[in-house]
Amino acid sequence: MILQIYTLIHVIISLLGILSGLGVMVGLIAPRQDGGWTALFLTSTILTSVTGFFFPAKQILPSHIVGGISMCVLALACYARYARRLNAGWRKTYAICAVLALYLNIFVAIVQAFLKIPTLKEFAPTQTEPPFKLTQLVVLLLFVVLGILATVNSNRKPVHAI
Repeated sequence: MILQIYTLIHVIISLLGILSGLGVMVGLIAPRQDGGWTALFLTSTILTSVTGFFFPAKQILPSHIVGGISMCVLALACYARYARRLNAGWRKTYAICAVLALYLNIFVAIVQAFLKIPTLKEFAPTQTEPPFKLTQLVVLLLFVVLGILATVNSNRKPVHAI
C-alpha cells in the first residue's frame, strides 16, 4: 500500500516535470518567455530523479544510471540558469541541459509505458522489439531537432524564469 502511494506520488511528479518541461521547451524555441516554467521544471525533474532512487532494488538498474545522468545534467542546468544567470555560453549550456533532462524524463516514461500498459506490452514484451525501438528512435530524433532549435535560438532571445 505504501509503495503504491509512493509510486503514485513519483508518477505525478514525473508528469509535472514532463508537462512543465514542454513549457520550457516552447520558451526555448518560440520567441516568447517561458512564463515561469523553469523553476517548476527543474524542481519537479530533480524530484523525479531523487524519488526514483528510493524504489526497492537489490542492484543498480538502468533506471538508476539514467537517474544519475539526469541529476548531473540538472545540476549543470541549475548552475547555468541560477549561478551563471545564462551569461555568454551558459545560455547554450542551459538550453542543451534542459532539452536533455526533458528527453531523459520522456525516455523513462516510454520505458514505463511499455512495461505497464498492457496494449503496449503486447507489442514489445521485452522492449527489444521494433515498436519499442522505433518509438525511442523517433523520440530521440525529435529531441535532437528540438535541441538544435533551442540551442540556436538561445542566442536570439533571453530565457526568463524565476
